[in-house]
Amino acid sequence: MDAIERLKKEGRVLVALEQTKTSIDYRQLKTNQPLCLVVGNEIEGVDPNILKQCDHAIEIPMRGSKQSLNVSVAFGIAAYQLA
Repeated sequence: MDAIERLKKEGRVLVALEQTKTSIDYRQLKTNQPLCLVVGNEIEGVDPNILKQCDHAIEIPMRGSKQSLNVSVAFGIAAYQLA
């Protein structure tokens, strides 16, 4: 939580890579501010307390029955798009 407070004071936008009720397609996020991409555990996802502190939640749309990707793969996809 200390790191989150420090990042926010530095003007960073915190973006969680997580499927939530309000998450948007990762390709739709538009911001001119520096951001910090937050990823969580592959099984449990981003900690709910951290998720509450994030400014946005984004997700990678999935086809078929799978609901998630390996966290390193998901991070790579999102980071490439947001860079």
